[in-house]
This record gives sequence, C-alpha cells and structure tokens, in this order.
Amino acid sequence: MERKEISQKAEELNKLCVTVRELISLQDYEKCENLIRSAMGKYPHAPEPHNLIGILLEKKEDHLTAMKHFRAAWALDPTYIPARQNLDCYGTFYSRGKCAYEESDCTAEEKVGSRNNYKVEYDAHGVGRFVRRD
Repeated sequence: MERKEISQKAEELNKLCVTVRELISLQDYEKCENLIRSAMGKYPHAPEPHNLIGILLEKKEDHLTAMKHFRAAWALDPTYIPARQNLDCYGTFYSRGKCAYEESDCTAEEKVGSRNNYKVEYDAHGVGRFVRRD
C-alpha cells in the first residue's frame, strides 16, 4: 500500500509540473496559483510545489518571494536539481538560462550532480559552505 501511495504522489506531482507549465504559458496565473497552493497543502514536504510557486512569482515579478520558495524547495530536498538550477538562474543580477519546472528541464551538467563549479570555503568558526568558482 505504501509503495502505491509513493507512486501516486510522484505521478500527481509530475502532472502538476506539466499543468503549471501550460498555465504559465497561457498566463493564467490565478488558476495556477490556486493549483500550486492546493498541492502545497496536500504535499507539505515535497519540493515541487515550492519550486513551481517560485517560478510563478518570478513571472509575476515578485523576485524576493520567489527566491524564498526556491530556497524552501532546496531545503526540503537538497537533491532536487530544479530548485538548485532556479536559484542559480534567478539568483544573479542578470538572469541567465531558463527556469526548470521539472528534472527534465535541467542541464546535463546539473543532472550529473557535477560540483566542479563550486568549492568549499571554511570561515573562522570552521563552518563550511559552497562557493561558486570564478
């Protein structure tokens, strides 16, 4: 039963990604937002709804709130590559690349999980963090 529920959840979240992409392309933002918020309530620990609401908020030019949702998606699942790609894409002064609605939208380099673009730096307290290489 549990395996079936997990499969159903993954299928519903994949359908959500496809539907949101279509609604955003049609600029039906209100319906899109209602759909995403419903998914957030149904799947509070899933990164997909936060990533999708972040994309929607970027389209509505609410950059600050969008970045909060991309970070929330990444915090919920650090292996969820679309959230990381959207943070990289929208987290600069000049956005580059395209947004990632789902994993198939991610570049091949990101899918492999290449960390060659980052290095670990430690502060005076020994706390490490990833920093983008120049």
